[in-house]
Amino acid sequence: MGISELRHLTTSPRTGDGAPSALERDLLARGTVEPGDLDRAAWVQARSDATLDRILSTEGLVGEEDLLDAHARAFKSRRLSAKDLGELQQFRVDTDVERLIRHAALPVVDRDGKAAIVCCDPQSFDAIRPDLPEALSPARVLFAPRRAIQGRLAALHRSELVQAMVTRVPDVESCRTWSQRQERRLLVVAGVLLGLVLLTFLFPRLVFGLLAGWAVFTLLVSACFKIAAFVARMAAGPPAPAPAQPLRKLPLPRVSVLVPLYRETEIVHELVARLTRLTYPKSLLDVILVLEEEDTATREALAAIDLPPWIRPVVVPDGSPRTKPRAMNYALDFCDGDIIGIYDAEDAPAPDQIMQVVRGFGAAPPEVACIQGYLDYYNPRQNWLARCFTIEYATWFRMMLPGMARMGLAIPLGGTTVFMRRGALEKLGAWDSHNVTEDADLGFRLARHGYRTQMLATVTAEEANCRPWPWIKQRSRWLKGYMTTYLVHMRRPRELWRQLGAWRFLGFQAHFLTALSQFFLAPFLWSFWLVLLGAPHPLDTFIPHGAMVALGSLFLTIEVINMTIHATAVSGPRHRHLMLWTPTMHFYAPLGAVAAYKALYELVLKPFFWDKTQHGLSLGGAQGRRSIRPMSDGAFDFS
Repeated sequence: MGISELRHLTTSPRTGDGAPSALERDLLARGTVEPGDLDRAAWVQARSDATLDRILSTEGLVGEEDLLDAHARAFKSRRLSAKDLGELQQFRVDTDVERLIRHAALPVVDRDGKAAIVCCDPQSFDAIRPDLPEALSPARVLFAPRRAIQGRLAALHRSELVQAMVTRVPDVESCRTWSQRQERRLLVVAGVLLGLVLLTFLFPRLVFGLLAGWAVFTLLVSACFKIAAFVARMAAGPPAPAPAQPLRKLPLPRVSVLVPLYRETEIVHELVARLTRLTYPKSLLDVILVLEEEDTATREALAAIDLPPWIRPVVVPDGSPRTKPRAMNYALDFCDGDIIGIYDAEDAPAPDQIMQVVRGFGAAPPEVACIQGYLDYYNPRQNWLARCFTIEYATWFRMMLPGMARMGLAIPLGGTTVFMRRGALEKLGAWDSHNVTEDADLGFRLARHGYRTQMLATVTAEEANCRPWPWIKQRSRWLKGYMTTYLVHMRRPRELWRQLGAWRFLGFQAHFLTALSQFFLAPFLWSFWLVLLGAPHPLDTFIPHGAMVALGSLFLTIEVINMTIHATAVSGPRHRHLMLWTPTMHFYAPLGAVAAYKALYELVLKPFFWDKTQHGLSLGGAQGRRSIRPMSDGAFDFS
């Protein structure tokens, strides 16, 4: 969206007497910018948080060097290059380095031995001035590119920042302390497994009966939970798009979006192309491509792309664990937005999605700290696995999550299309760098600290995992993270009860215990299908035949309920072609059981290992992505 298109969003004239500022006069006098463009940029500035520099640079009207030169002339100062900046010694202050990085301000000892503040624009200096000691009040202001300042700060404080990105979350809410107790954990697990094997050898039917009994109990709880969420969702109707308030009444905020990338050379060009379709004013949009230091291939691929000024890379220092939340913790300090969002590398967000999110926050009460959008897939016709994955996601994001939110329960977040108020995110310590499902964990940490998550009817398309082993690897990471999240939050059950309240505490138990139990104990449930087929069952001598038949009938009823929920989730025009495939979801479940056992193995031996999802596996993926057609409501047509 260019500034010529933005002018209609505002009705306020230029502030004050309407006279051009010193920066505007300088640019006009040198012929750097046309008067009409400058007038339109001033109109945009009057109704948003964007600085004039940002508007002019993101619209390609004035280059960064010209702006820095103009500021240097106005302050009777000088502009520094990245090389010049590297030759100056840092002036030590007590200000948090995170604040300095965010505002791109670096106190230095100038070449004459006097203190100076290097900034990228006067607004950065104004933002950081309250945090600086009085000794720096008379310091001169120098100017340098934002990226050069932040890069110099990152190099000077590398060890401090590396430590901070893995310790932001308090110990009691993080799983990072597990690395100190691995031997003890292995002994406990070995003891439990040995005891279970011994009991099974001595009392095989008793052990089988106990595990089968727990599987049946959790199946019933899960069915009741799903039915309640489904009824709540159907009674409330789908989440409505954010109120279409006139934009002239909205103070448009700055929004930063983190896009973690790791070994994504095949899709970076398409990623940048999809991001450029976002219609939120680019002067208020700050997209950070989060790169790993050792991932030279992706960095080189991005270096070959002419990125727009509102998209910039941030390189994360190498270290352990190499996880997505660790990388985002580091990149968070480089963001300049008041709202922080997350996209994945393969995402295709609705073009108006960020404007919808801004409207959503504008209409929401302060305790709504997070907005979660819908996730869908752009390759649902790829094969049977992709179809089932799409049905599963449609059920989760269009039925279960809205229903859970309607019931007043805390909800786990998805790993993408999540937008948070920056203040709340930083207050919680951002993401747990050691948790491989940092999204689900953050959703419950938000709830524990009094915040709410709101669902928003805006869609991001992703690539469905369409091959069995990559699917199992991805699902095993999710299940390992679920186990980790449950164990971390249950360290102090009484405190969790107090923070969540009885209703949400019970919802937390129902969600995690049933999900994990159903995956791990699925073979015990499958055994009861033998009864309906007329085959003998291991528990025949313990349970009357009539009861066994009743159990089999119960499972059949629950399958019908699940099919009904799945079919309702895909009954809309974008997914209707999947309705005939909903009965096959019963055969999709065994893959989850395999993933669960892989997750349990890794929880014991490699709890922080991030089994990366490989993207670009869909056959004809480019064709599939081209078939995504934006609709008038800002969503996507998947038909």
